[in-house]
Amino acid sequence: MPCDTNLKPNQSLTARGVEIKRALTRLEAALTANQVKVKIGPNGAVALDGWKPDERDGVSDVCAIRTLTSENSWPLRQAIARAEAQQGRKVNPHAVAAGIHSHDGGKNWDKGH
Repeated sequence: MPCDTNLKPNQSLTARGVEIKRALTRLEAALTANQVKVKIGPNGAVALDGWKPDERDGVSDVCAIRTLTSENSWPLRQAIARAEAQQGRKVNPHAVAAGIHSHDGGKNWDKGH
């Protein structure tokens, strides 16, 4: 997974993988319940609005989106389809792949760091 390099002190890579999977499972449930919404930036980058810090366990929006996209996540696909219809713009996979992201639910965008 792309997010597994942020290890906590004395945490194994396997334990981090389990932690990430749990966070992504919670995210998929929140997307399904429409508690977390996808925001699409003017450049086609994607942010997750409403995904609280205590639910994400250190997983960034861009990492979650990349991982769930690679897993062909149905809840993410549905949330993106809703966002594209409501916001009138499409997700740009190149912007997502480049790591363009938001730290504030899609109000401001960062080119990556």
